[in-house]
Parts: sequence; structure tokens; C-alpha cells
Amino acid sequence: MIVDMRRNRERMVREHLEARGIKDTRVLAAMRAVPRHYFVQEALRAQAYEDHPLPIGYGQTISQPYIVALMSEQLEARPGMSVLEIGTGSGFQAAVLAEMGLQVFSVERIRELHTATQQLLRNLKYYRIRLKLDDGTMGWPEMGPFDRIIVTAGGPSIPEPLVNQLADPGVMLIPVGKNKRMQQLVRIRKQDGDVTLEKLGGVAFVDLVGTHGW
Repeated sequence: MIVDMRRNRERMVREHLEARGIKDTRVLAAMRAVPRHYFVQEALRAQAYEDHPLPIGYGQTISQPYIVALMSEQLEARPGMSVLEIGTGSGFQAAVLAEMGLQVFSVERIRELHTATQQLLRNLKYYRIRLKLDDGTMGWPEMGPFDRIIVTAGGPSIPEPLVNQLADPGVMLIPVGKNKRMQQLVRIRKQDGDVTLEKLGGVAFVDLVGTHGW
């Protein structure tokens, strides 16, 4: 079983990530290192390394491997940086970021997911990840500013509190769109007091729910 999962992980990186243009060696190493099958429901573990999202309960999903790798790469992060993740979910994205050498702060609004993921990350010894149960659209102001912010749910607009908690210089990724079934992945850069936006392409995420979301 362990050998099969390792083979599946290598195939995932080779066929779904490298073949689709993911080049960042730290991202690829992190995707190899994190045992994705522990982050999905036990009945779905055989599908853990296929390139599609999977349900994790409570109307939420674990994103497909390519999207996790793409967002990790587009963050342009370096080891030692602090990153705020909005939408802990299964904890897989947070684990990938931790494997990349980042100090991760992650906010989840669903209590059951927060509790289960906290235990899983502890069991897997991801001690550099700090979790919070709260409205993610409000961020985590007492721990900011953050060098990087990543939002793993799609909202109708960019939450102002998150922009305010982004360091200068800093980069934030967020799916944005009025259509709940399709958003644009937007990269926000803050530099010398200026904030610029860049569209990276179409994506589909679960709803960003909160004061500054749906």
C-alpha cells in the first residue's frame, strides 16, 4: 500500500504537474513530500493522486493537485516567509506551503473541518502551521502583516481586510468572480504603497463565505 501510494505520488508529479508546466523545484518537492491520501476521505484514497478535486465533507473539496501546485508556484514565495491561507479545508495546501519552508497561518470557518484538520496536521508533525477557527474574509490581523496571502475559495470581490494585512512588498492570490461556478484567479501585488492586479486564468472554487464574501 505504501509503495503504491509513493508510485502514485511520483506519477502525479510527472504527469499532472511537470507535464503541465509546473517548474518550481520547491513546489514539486513539496508535492512529492506531502502524503495527499491522508487528506481525503478514506473511501476515496485510491483517487487521491488523480488530477481532480475530491469532496471532504460539509460542501467543501480538496483542490486538484495541479491547482494546488499552480497557486503555490504563483505565490512566488521564499523559505522563511509568512503566509496567510484563507480556507484551511483538508489542510493539504497548508502542508504543501509548510514543506516549502513557509510559516503558515490558516483560517477555517467550519468547526468540524478545523478540528479534524488540526488533529491530522499534528499527527503528520506539521508543527509550523497555526490554525484559527474564524471568518477568513477578515484575515488574522494580530498575526500580520503577511508576506503572502492565498485564498482557496472564490468570492465576488477582493476582501479589503486581506489587502490591508498584506505586507509591502507582498503577493496575494484569490479566485474572484460574480459567477459562483467560475472565477478568475487574480494575483495582487503590493509594492511601495501601490496595489496592482493581474488575471492568471479561469478557475472554479467553492464559495468564499463571510463578511466580505458571499
